[in-house]
Amino acid sequence: MYDGTLRTSSDFIRPTFGDRLRAFATGSRETPFGLAKPFAVAVRAGRIYVSDTQQRAVLLFDLSGQRVVVIGERGAGTLVKPMGVALSHDGQRLFVADVTARRIQVFDAEGKHLATLGRDAGMRRPVGLALSPDDARLYVVDVGGVDTDRHRVWVFDTRSGKLLFHFGRRGTALGEFNLPIHAATGPDGTLYVVDGGNFRVQAFDPDGRPLFAFGAPGRRSGQFSRPKGIATDGEGRIYVVDAAFGNVQIFDARGRLLMHLGDRATSGGPGRFMLPSGCTVDEAGRLFVVDQFFRKIDVFRPAAQPPWERLPLR
Repeated sequence: MYDGTLRTSSDFIRPTFGDRLRAFATGSRETPFGLAKPFAVAVRAGRIYVSDTQQRAVLLFDLSGQRVVVIGERGAGTLVKPMGVALSHDGQRLFVADVTARRIQVFDAEGKHLATLGRDAGMRRPVGLALSPDDARLYVVDVGGVDTDRHRVWVFDTRSGKLLFHFGRRGTALGEFNLPIHAATGPDGTLYVVDGGNFRVQAFDPDGRPLFAFGAPGRRSGQFSRPKGIATDGEGRIYVVDAAFGNVQIFDARGRLLMHLGDRATSGGPGRFMLPSGCTVDEAGRLFVVDQFFRKIDVFRPAAQPPWERLPLR
């Protein structure tokens, strides 16, 4: 069920009586802070972290705190082109893939810079991130490029920052990639990687051994045209964003299609997408879908969730 849409701070920050009084007295109005070109999203406990490639930052929309925090704009951990984001399960560490700087920046929940990973690893274009269920490993999807066969996944120890191993190369066989872009882990530790140029999702065990793949090029349900974002929920279901279809297809843990959500559209509205890119599922089972063209995040809640538990979005 549709729960709301987030575009700017005005979608959840309610002006106080004092704010309204000052606006009436001075004739001024505060400009809401909003999304410019969002790419990926991570959510925990009503705190929504969104990478924005145009603003060169990650935006924290804190729904309960009624505020917006800009992360990585300056100082230590300055971001050049942030793309993938991943949030530890306790919500205390934020990992951000900087595709231009070719490294991963780590922040605390408030945006204080903690560490940099992969500075000397040799990554080409790190774009997607996923954490293992115990937060001990960070999986970094490297999209590579047309001039290299280094299309792979890098695996880091999140405590020491040490590179553990990497796997994959450019190709079409199981375990090989062609322009991979996003990843997510299931509750059992299975790693799912969106293999964009091969129009499929590949599943791996935690140590990078290929298990199976699902999807094929096409325009029918269960097929892919431009797969991008991916997420899993607590039941092991897999959510795959397709930028060409303008929807999210939902699969079981073995890659069998269950249903799809959303439609491609030229005008915005609930569940209407032009260029969806990223998605995530929070601890309550809500699905968050990023659309770059409409500069928004649509939120959907499980049908069984009572309406009074909806997020405070307009």
